[in-house]
Amino acid sequence: MRPARRLLAWLLVPLLVLISIGSAKALGWLDETTMDAVVWSALVLLLLAALGDALWLARLPSPLATRRLPASLALARWAEVELTLQPAGKRPLQVSVFDHVPPGLQFEGLPRAVTLQPEQSTRVSYRICPQRRGPQPFSHCEVELLSPLGLWRQARALPLADQPRVYPDFAGLQGDRLSAVDSWLNQLGVRQQPRRGQGMEFNQLRELRDGDSLRQIDWKATARHSRPIVREYEDERDQQIIFLLDCGRRMRSQDDSLSHFDHALNACLLLSHVALRQGDAVGLLTFASEPRRFVPPQKGQRQLNVLLDAVHDLETSRHQADFSEAARQLLQRQRRRALVVLVSNLGDEDDEQLLSAVKQIGRYHRVLVASLREGVLDQIREAPLHTWQQALDYCGAVDYLQTRDTLNDSLKAHGVALMDARPAELGAGLISRYLSWKKAGLL
Repeated sequence: MRPARRLLAWLLVPLLVLISIGSAKALGWLDETTMDAVVWSALVLLLLAALGDALWLARLPSPLATRRLPASLALARWAEVELTLQPAGKRPLQVSVFDHVPPGLQFEGLPRAVTLQPEQSTRVSYRICPQRRGPQPFSHCEVELLSPLGLWRQARALPLADQPRVYPDFAGLQGDRLSAVDSWLNQLGVRQQPRRGQGMEFNQLRELRDGDSLRQIDWKATARHSRPIVREYEDERDQQIIFLLDCGRRMRSQDDSLSHFDHALNACLLLSHVALRQGDAVGLLTFASEPRRFVPPQKGQRQLNVLLDAVHDLETSRHQADFSEAARQLLQRQRRRALVVLVSNLGDEDDEQLLSAVKQIGRYHRVLVASLREGVLDQIREAPLHTWQQALDYCGAVDYLQTRDTLNDSLKAHGVALMDARPAELGAGLISRYLSWKKAGLL
């Protein structure tokens, strides 16, 4: 409990009067009168009123509160939180509301001062923007009550436990942006075309035709319809895609409001959506992090939710990427031939180790290496030079980019399929490469 401004103002008035009386007496301008008694009496009455107001405030019941917020949040996307407050007593209650937001969330619209009316619910809304992925626990909401006479304020914590999950910004791809991707796919005409045959995937039931094998007859369906019914299958032409995702220290680089790792997650999820629409199976394996995450390749749009749950709390480590160990882990877990998309931020020291790992994986799978390039380097290279420091930055950026180009040329010379892209361009680049390979029958 702390004094309100009204109490401090009321205490200031008699204090100034006492100072004025004392000064007048010291200068001989005022004789002893009953003024002292009047002022001191007023001061005592004020203190009694303040004490009574404090006791009154202490006996006031805390308001009832509930919080409504989305069960899942998207990284770097604003969302609305709504608090509903209702006084427990039968008198209006003036409060100041502050919700204790987890450190991983940025917020706007707090604190808020509201007046709660008896037997009425008051809604207070504010906005939050997640700055990191994973669970974000809310513990309590704090309300500051104003005493009936307005002399005191008391802060009270109302326990309100919530733990929304912050997912990669795949939600930002919904709506118009995701519809644009779907429209683009339809225009390209790249769809899975099932072939009827003797494959393992069931397609439909139909009547017996000339040339059908007796092994295709479904005897139960034949008995129900009193005519020969066969089971028709389609050839398995689906592919498997598995993302080999680097969680090491290089992926901690920041590009705009997101790290390279978050950009990589968004790109992988976008390609997963496209591939699942084409009837392919998608999986994921992480390396340079503990513990490793492995999601076996599966088909169907439900797999996208499985991937989101698997990566929503992934964090980068300070370890150096070990491509040889990543290749070994992948070959142990993935037996069927697949398209392996290795996503990392390559440096010049990765030449020999990366080449060896890609060749090892390439014996059994098709490999695409996607390397993220810092966007700030291109900005420095393209910006005009006016100062000595800008010239030094330009030389450093050009030297670093030339080193990367040398590494890329070396990998391409050994037949490695490589894509070097800015983080914001990674998703579109992966989709274009995947669709071109799929249309050409290279998967």
